[in-house]
Amino acid sequence: MTTPAFDLRWLGRIDYLAALNLQTELVEERRQGSIGDTILLLEHEPVYTIGRTRDRSSLREAESDGLPVVETNRGGQATYHGPGQLVGYPILDLNHYGRDLHLYLRTLEDALIEACGEAGIAADRREGLTGVWVEDRKIASIGVGVRHWISMHGFAINVAADLGGFAAIIPCGIQDVTMTSVEEESAGVWSVPAFAEVVGAALMRSLGRLRRGF
Repeated sequence: MTTPAFDLRWLGRIDYLAALNLQTELVEERRQGSIGDTILLLEHEPVYTIGRTRDRSSLREAESDGLPVVETNRGGQATYHGPGQLVGYPILDLNHYGRDLHLYLRTLEDALIEACGEAGIAADRREGLTGVWVEDRKIASIGVGVRHWISMHGFAINVAADLGGFAAIIPCGIQDVTMTSVEEESAGVWSVPAFAEVVGAALMRSLGRLRRGF
């Protein structure tokens, strides 16, 4: 079987709202069939985001921290994005991936676990929690949105060791969670563009296996 083609784009560092507007445009283009499945990889300027929920307690001190706080249409509680973190936004027609959000989330986790393995990190899942972990330390968060079965939003994996932005919030609403990074766990120095190449390749393999399954 041939491997499904993906348009993999490295955007560099981009403002959160600019990336959100781009996603919205690409979701509509994917729905109309004018583009194929697309994966955006990037860094964000510092920002806090939260899904649409009445419970904003996970923002804790973020709204007085001086950084932008954006309510967005993904699932989940508060998280932080900033330089040193790789963010991925797959824009996929999930009609070709089984229309199964649970399976899609697990596939994103698989790709990130595989990428961590290539950096010498023994990452895994934790029972009942979405994301990727190294023992009890969280290295990657996942939160997706879907419009007309076209996916948007996606994942964020901490690459550089500076995790100070998480101190003002309760990351993903999980009390007392310890955040970690690729650099901390691998004892190596990674740039975000370099790790983006590893993650991009792992994503294409994992999503390709899922798509061929349907």
